[in-house]
Amino acid sequence: MSIRPLDGITVVSLEHAIAAPFCTRQLADLGARVIKVERPGSGDFARAYDKQVKGLSSHFVWVNRSKESLTLDLKQPAALAALKTLLKTADVLVQNLAPSAAARMGLTADLLQKENPKLILCDISGYGNNGPYRDKKAYDLLIQSEAGFLSVTGTPETPSKAGNSIADIAAGMYAYTNILAALLQRGKTGKGSVIDISMLESLGEWMSFPMYYAYEGAEPPPRNGASHATIYPYGPFKAGDGGTVMLGLQNEREWTQFCEVVLEKSALAQDERFDKNFKRNEKRVELLAIIDQCFKTLSTEQLIARLEKAQIANARLNDMHGLWKHEQLQARNRWAKVDTPAGSIPALLPPGLNNSYEYRMDAIPAVGQHTESILQEIGLNDSNIAEMRASGAI
Repeated sequence: MSIRPLDGITVVSLEHAIAAPFCTRQLADLGARVIKVERPGSGDFARAYDKQVKGLSSHFVWVNRSKESLTLDLKQPAALAALKTLLKTADVLVQNLAPSAAARMGLTADLLQKENPKLILCDISGYGNNGPYRDKKAYDLLIQSEAGFLSVTGTPETPSKAGNSIADIAAGMYAYTNILAALLQRGKTGKGSVIDISMLESLGEWMSFPMYYAYEGAEPPPRNGASHATIYPYGPFKAGDGGTVMLGLQNEREWTQFCEVVLEKSALAQDERFDKNFKRNEKRVELLAIIDQCFKTLSTEQLIARLEKAQIANARLNDMHGLWKHEQLQARNRWAKVDTPAGSIPALLPPGLNNSYEYRMDAIPAVGQHTESILQEIGLNDSNIAEMRASGAI
């Protein structure tokens, strides 16, 4: 087996929900050993979000493969002591507990790095470790709202959230990349570092286009459903058979091709009402009537064929069942199998083909599946473990 980039790296994660688990699963994909600390009994509350995957949670199976589950009741001294022993030799600690919860348990950089100077600590929170919002509760939808995402997403009448956990995903991605950078930095300095990831700042970075569009009090991009806020035509259009096709024009050359090849109206390309994008954007209703007059005579397949001939970017409006069966994913062999407590399930391989190693695609753990083996590894004997189990510490 080829060597993976993070082979030999140990990550301990006090994690729940999506942001931290998504970060650490990606570290595991690259070979890191990820020890997921969970509550005894119920474990990560994301395990109970739904039962869509053979009785398991869709959220949980997505972000928790290739991990080891260690159950610890960190309110009990024996459990907390075991965690601190584990951190003496770990490379990374990730946590997205409630604000100040880790500090109250003595899991601070000053104390932990005194024992283990190479330890990298990554805190993930809604608003960061300081500032007036530090202690404010933060869920994905709330951050989408605070970051202005809802103000530019949806229809003119209805602000709409993203259909997935975009704020959690953004924070998880920045935690992941910051940890990779910290590992590289440690290779140069020999010392660990402290990373403070904010969901608001992560999604705020992704909102930079609409922020700059509204620079110095300018009107922000309007909500236009699935259509682009400032470029037209760019968005969903109906074909004559009821299908929906997404298409997008980026420049005047494509506008000319669209008129000549797709609409078969060459003269429209020079029509002064529509010869610049800002004019087309201002006259959407008028231009849509012309487009619809053509598109209603074409089937979805015919419309896509014309768009392909004109080299106009296009896509079908796919659904989840279509994504499961997507021929491009099949052709590129993007599916693998992972084991779960309920049996094997398909899983997409991580994005990015690399010819020097294969991604790790190991099992999704049951709650506490690895507790005894990990505790034995750090020096506890059967008697110690039995006492902890009897007291509910594990």
